[in-house]
Amino acid sequence: MKHITIAGVPEHFNLPWHLAIEDEAFEERGIELEFTEVPQGTGKMCQMLRNGETDLAIILTEGIVKDIAAGNPSKIVQGYVDSPLLWGIHVATNAPYHSVEDLKGTKAAISRFGSGSHLMAYVNAANQNWDITKDLHFEVVNTLDGAIEALTEDTAQYFMWERFTTKPIVDKGIFKRITDCPTPWPCFVIAATDKFLKENPAVLNHILEVINTYTEEFKIIPSIDRTIANRYGIQLKDVKDWLHITRWGQQQLSNTTITKVIEQLTALELIESKVSSSDILW
Repeated sequence: MKHITIAGVPEHFNLPWHLAIEDEAFEERGIELEFTEVPQGTGKMCQMLRNGETDLAIILTEGIVKDIAAGNPSKIVQGYVDSPLLWGIHVATNAPYHSVEDLKGTKAAISRFGSGSHLMAYVNAANQNWDITKDLHFEVVNTLDGAIEALTEDTAQYFMWERFTTKPIVDKGIFKRITDCPTPWPCFVIAATDKFLKENPAVLNHILEVINTYTEEFKIIPSIDRTIANRYGIQLKDVKDWLHITRWGQQQLSNTTITKVIEQLTALELIESKVSSSDILW
């Protein structure tokens, strides 16, 4: 039995992996797949890939592209969720902010530098034509609980996170969501370290075959909406909305898609070195 480690956020997007593990679908291929949940998100998973603490990660596209460009010895091996991620822009429920423009010059809570919450704050700022050097400020909060504390205590004023994950917090009256900021590219990919790719290409192919089968059939699993609602504490109506807009991917991302990500991150001064799609994709 080959022991392989994989990291991902503790969110509904990764339920196909858990179902496959529970069904022993990887074990049938001689693979013991150990899933590590990383509530700190993409920035932490980039660090884990760099340090060899995980073989694989289900990770935000923009985060891993930026980190590979900065020297992370890893590659994107396949797309995972091809639809954009809807980043809700949240403030404390009693905060005096009612539009995105109200947030200009205030402080964004981020899980860590290099995380999706950090990078998408730049994308949002560009969408609003803000001055990135003057109007963007950050407070590192590590986790969703840290963001709740920061916004409640006003040490940060807004927080960008996947809207369906934060919806229960909005429902409880802790956050209010001002609007959404969708990613301009497919949101989640599967990444692997160069070391793993060199030593285990056949194992990777088995892993991808299994997870692709699960994502292809995910939406037609009987009562999958209720399963998600119960496991992740999301209202059934919100789960149905999420399933409707989410598209799973079973193919490698195109050079055109990755070039678009590189160009936008470079324009935002988040990538400094010259990098091409061949440096990013396996």
